[in-house]
Amino acid sequence: MYFLQILCAVVEPLSVAVHVCRTAEIKPSTSVVIFGAGPIGLLCAAVAKAFGASKIINVDIQQNRLDFALKYAATNVFLPSKDRNAIENAKKIIEENDLGDGADCIIEASGAPQSIFTGIHVARPNATYVQVGCGNDVVEFPIMQMSLNELNFKGSFRYGPGDYNLAIGLLRDKKVSVKELITKMVSFTDAEQAFMDVKNGKGIKTIIKGVNVQ
Repeated sequence: MYFLQILCAVVEPLSVAVHVCRTAEIKPSTSVVIFGAGPIGLLCAAVAKAFGASKIINVDIQQNRLDFALKYAATNVFLPSKDRNAIENAKKIIEENDLGDGADCIIEASGAPQSIFTGIHVARPNATYVQVGCGNDVVEFPIMQMSLNELNFKGSFRYGPGDYNLAIGLLRDKKVSVKELITKMVSFTDAEQAFMDVKNGKGIKTIIKGVNVQ
């Protein structure tokens, strides 16, 4: 029973990441900057790697998650500085990763307005920007920069036909590993604390066991 719980708990977010990377049309040699190093951002990095991306940069404000990302699938990571604005952080990301005039693809998996702003400035002309992180219903973003660079701006919500099958195939063929993401398993009675721990950035993926029926 617990095996099925774990399988469902990892295949569902992996399917989301597959859908994101398919929406982004990631191909071999693509450079990808991913904002957010939570489960979805990390899985997007893993799928991007499986799809052949050459540069995969995870961006997050928590150093421990960046350390994990670098061991997991990212080729590099970036910790935004509070002393720099979004445009300055974007320039730093481009410089540190030798991205030339910007990244081929931006995946925003945090939902943070500052990340959205930075991501648009990291993108090269005609790049693809995919918004998957859900934050505020309404945010301000640099519409002029998006227009000047003629960005392909796309939304991504959950998954679509074929995404589950591809996710399972990636696991079966060992092109993506998810066991590293599972930080711990807790009983159903500890579910509230588990949610609080994740909210506070403790661990990556916590599995909550189902209710024991007598």
